[in-house]
Order: sequence, then C-alpha cells, then structure tokens
Amino acid sequence: MRTQTVRVHTAVLSVSPNTGTWRLFVAVLGTTDVWPEHVFGAAEVPTLTARMAALARLGDEPVANGTWEWEEDSSSPDQPVELLASLKVRERTGGAA
Repeated sequence: MRTQTVRVHTAVLSVSPNTGTWRLFVAVLGTTDVWPEHVFGAAEVPTLTARMAALARLGDEPVANGTWEWEEDSSSPDQPVELLASLKVRERTGGAA
C-alpha cells in the first residue's frame, strides 16, 4: 500500500498598507503556481473562526498542535509596524471546502 505524503506549507496573515484590509495566503514554495489567497473585507483582525474558515476554503488545515505566531515587521524605525501572523498548515484530506 502506498502512503500519501502530506505537504506542509506556511499560511500568512497580513494587512495591506494600501487598503488596510487583511489577507491570508498559503506560501506554496517550489512552484510557479499562484499561491492560494483569501482577502477579508474588513480592516479588523479576522477572528480565529474566520481564519480557519478561509483556510478550509483554500484547501488547508492547521498541522497538529499548530498555533498562530504573531510578529511585528517594520521597514523603518520611524514607520508604523505591520503585524504578521503565520501558521503551519497541511493540505486538507479531500481538498478545498
């Protein structure tokens, strides 16, 4: 019996400095395909429930014991910081919801 390899990727949640809206994308390295992405329609940080639903629609789910890791990113000490969150994910069995 052949075992299927589970591919693990990183989901990233970030806010657009231009629009102020949040987006979630799955970084699928090693491919030229367009990365799966979901754009949230509000400036508020998406709830955990909203993030999980978006991941499911993209065909991914958190790895076992996966947790969101938040960090600040700044291009300059004089500029506001940008919040980024990341989560290790794997392809859902059965694909996108």
